[in-house]
Amino acid sequence: MNKISIIGAGNGGLTAAYHLSKLGHSICLYDSPQFDTQIQAVNKLGGIKALSEDHGAQMMFPGFEEITHATTDIKKAMEFAEMIIMICPSFAQELLFEQMLPHLQDGQVIFIMPGNYGGLVLNRMKNESDQKYKDITFVDGISIPWATRIVEPGVLTIMGLKKFLSVSIFPSENATDEVKQLITESLPVPVEFLDNPLVAGLENINFGGHPLLTTLNMGLLENFDGDFNYYRDCCSQATANAAAKMDQERLAVGAALGFSLRTELQAMNALYGSNYKSVYDFNRDSTTHGKINSAPNSSKNRYVTEDVPYLLVPCFELAQAVGIRVPIVESCIHIASAYNDTDYFKTGRTLKDMGITAEELKNLTS
Repeated sequence: MNKISIIGAGNGGLTAAYHLSKLGHSICLYDSPQFDTQIQAVNKLGGIKALSEDHGAQMMFPGFEEITHATTDIKKAMEFAEMIIMICPSFAQELLFEQMLPHLQDGQVIFIMPGNYGGLVLNRMKNESDQKYKDITFVDGISIPWATRIVEPGVLTIMGLKKFLSVSIFPSENATDEVKQLITESLPVPVEFLDNPLVAGLENINFGGHPLLTTLNMGLLENFDGDFNYYRDCCSQATANAAAKMDQERLAVGAALGFSLRTELQAMNALYGSNYKSVYDFNRDSTTHGKINSAPNSSKNRYVTEDVPYLLVPCFELAQAVGIRVPIVESCIHIASAYNDTDYFKTGRTLKDMGITAEELKNLTS
């Protein structure tokens, strides 16, 4: 099996360390010294525990797994493995990669979950550094495989597992059979390979449901401290209709770039093995998402602070590049910016951040 370093010990990172260890991989789990709560807990417990039940609901893959290393030493984590999996908020990708840069090794695969165009950004950073000649492959996942959350330090619950994970490989010439095999055998689900990181970013299923439903429901979410089942209670016929219209804008951007994207409903049904007739029905009835009452309770939640600047802003920028309007996407960015007194059009992930010139955009879409 493989030696894998996981960068980031939040919900997804801790779960990745647990599940991939359970599958027989040797794992080094890293987080920054200033965010070492989970690292300390894993070292104290000797590993990671997954509960069999939470709030009366049955959870997946319960048990306890030892972890080879849990560390705040980035050099140790980078030297441990050929496969590096980054699972962190998008705003932390560049901060963590700055720490990783001096320790890059030729042939390493850096797998970002979710990517949110991160592979393009990190590749630009590498090429602007003294490590520009290192042969690094960047993989962008559209999401993480698990529906999961940390219950307490070193302890988690896994509520669901996707049927597969869609990923892109960049630069495209690095999409060799060897790299694809490394990716495939390192994950707990089958892998679908997409054409490029732009497709992977536009295929992220958080695009519509998270930022739009959160902004539309913000008054209730704040006033009732997020005491809802987010997917069931925040999705109404009207909000689902608005989300569908915003999804049409995403699809139009993809089509203008020459991409054939799944609709949000097609993606959710495929990823969770369901057959719902509408996004409204999926959100109301999905057993995976209905196990635990948990919802954002402020505009500072990642459904706004991550999904708006790192999913909606790139879509808006791509729309501008191909000369089409996306009014609902643009409106959602404006509202989120007003909520948080932040101009996400400026602070979000832009084509310049991704190193995408007109020529590079042409190369990625040809």
